[in-house]
Amino acid sequence: MEAIACDKGARVIYRCMDGCAARLLTDGRTAIISVEERDNEGRRRFSLGHELAHWINDSRKGFNCASDVIGPQNAEAASVEANANVYASQLVLPDYMVRPWMHGRKITLTTAAELGETFHASVTASAIKLVKRAESPACVVCHDMHGRRWFVRSKIWPFDIYPVSELHPNTGAFDIAFKATNRMSTPRKDQGDWWLKGPDVWRVLVEAQSMKLPDGSVLSMLALPEAKP
Repeated sequence: MEAIACDKGARVIYRCMDGCAARLLTDGRTAIISVEERDNEGRRRFSLGHELAHWINDSRKGFNCASDVIGPQNAEAASVEANANVYASQLVLPDYMVRPWMHGRKITLTTAAELGETFHASVTASAIKLVKRAESPACVVCHDMHGRRWFVRSKIWPFDIYPVSELHPNTGAFDIAFKATNRMSTPRKDQGDWWLKGPDVWRVLVEAQSMKLPDGSVLSMLALPEAKP
């Protein structure tokens, strides 16, 4: 990533940032990209990719990007920041390399962690990439103690089924959020209505796996049974 930045005329500095995850300063010809040094490696790489997207694509203007706008979970909205997140995702986790890597692997957080380790990406970015490229009904969702923060669904996930707004106390994610454990849970089958809202969700079992993120929120991967041919 640093080599790409250098080739495009941008210098990368890792330092303590005040109130943002990354910053792009430019005179229109060259640029300095500052990245929060206290973030984990995967987060730093995504932040750098995000600022590179601004430098390459957005008329070479300066940007000051907060943590909550940098992330693959924000890639759906039609905005400059969303476009930068899509660009960063392709720099960090390029589809042409991820698709063959995914072949034959289950869509779980364990797999996301392995993908992240392989590509030096965060588990969050890796989980979202897996879900977006999945050929099975999968969903990744983030909760904190106050409720659901965001979710991303695979293309074949039922359009009328959504993750619940509040964590159910019978789920592993609830234990992780409220009982101060940092472990990643093992995948397990849960009642559908513990996790989902929508038609007949009580009839299905959901395979769920959860883990705590550095900011204290909980990331969960959900998988529905595949339809029988």
